[in-house]
Amino acid sequence: MPSAVSAFDAIAADYDASFTGTAIGARMRQAVWRRCAARFAPGSRVLEMNCGTGEDALWMARRGVEVLATDISPQMLRQAEAKAANYGASVRLQFRPLAWEDLGSLDGGPFDGLFSNFGGLNCVTDLDLVARSAAGRLRSGGVAMLCIMGPVVPWEWIWFGLRGEPKKAFRRLRRGGAEWSGIPIRYPSIGRVRRAFSRDFRTLRVSAIGALLPPPYTEPLLGRFPALIRVFDAIERRCESVWPLPYLADHYLLELERR
Repeated sequence: MPSAVSAFDAIAADYDASFTGTAIGARMRQAVWRRCAARFAPGSRVLEMNCGTGEDALWMARRGVEVLATDISPQMLRQAEAKAANYGASVRLQFRPLAWEDLGSLDGGPFDGLFSNFGGLNCVTDLDLVARSAAGRLRSGGVAMLCIMGPVVPWEWIWFGLRGEPKKAFRRLRRGGAEWSGIPIRYPSIGRVRRAFSRDFRTLRVSAIGALLPPPYTEPLLGRFPALIRVFDAIERRCESVWPLPYLADHYLLELERR
């Protein structure tokens, strides 16, 4: 069975073209950035898990945030380091290989913030272990920003249902999750993640990232209608934290404060 490292290595070269540079992907990322700007002040130290090609790390560093960006994929880290090299030594940014399962062994803390974007935690088997490790890396009052793929996505039911692919339409509801590139992907509910982190964290806010805005895989068709995408995004941003939108989104953004 392929490892998570090889699975993410395989998509590293094309990741920005297939997601970061798309109209839908860019709007989803900007929605997360708006919340990060509210939580991570210039001068703070943030640990980023599953940093991918470094798009978020560079954005934070350009705002004056000191970032330690980590990922399990050497190829993703190479893409990120190549981007960072274009910004010179003034960028407050370091990269390091690290898996979620090894977070507890990381030195150099405590950090002011912890950040994970676009589903890194969906690859984790033991959420409770990760929650304890995260608490040990954050100072009291520090904020964890976790963007996670949710289990209930009506957009997905409609999209794959109309395409005659019911297994894909309801894959997130299966016990044990689904499989991608040979590795298991789990879709924990908001309640499940909150319970895992409840011992050391309190919930500040939860918001939808892709409830009205369609999922990124619809880009080849719906990306042809940029005005429609803008309308969906504008409405979603106005009510992103209003029930039930976070519970019906492709991703939800959970903001947690270290007790």
